[in-house]
Amino acid sequence: QVQLVESGGGWVQAGGSLRLSCAASGGTFKTYAMAWFRQAPGKEREFAAAIRGSGGYTYYADSVKGRFTISRDNAKNTVYLQMNSLKPEDTAVYYCASRPSSIPTMAELHYDYWGQGTQVTVSS
Repeated sequence: QVQLVESGGGWVQAGGSLRLSCAASGGTFKTYAMAWFRQAPGKEREFAAAIRGSGGYTYYADSVKGRFTISRDNAKNTVYLQMNSLKPEDTAVYYCASRPSSIPTMAELHYDYWGQGTQVTVSS
């Protein structure tokens, strides 16, 4: 069983940056694709970014492409989401998730372990 713990959320003004971290335990981290999803108030949870187990391939939602960067350190069993040029519409609870395959997808149902989420609030 995989446990995921996110950190790094907080409050930031529009145009600012935050870096989220997700520490994993259990399982073999480098064999799992990892992803970040987010859920804004009153909205469905949506895909943000994903990365292959080896870290060699990344995939982004159009809404964050060019502003967010997903990366991972398999030696530390940690995945990151660097968020730059933040906008008020990026306000959401951000979740990391793992998939029992090295190939990332954007489909929520393909991910079987989830963290508890970390709040990101961007003020205008």
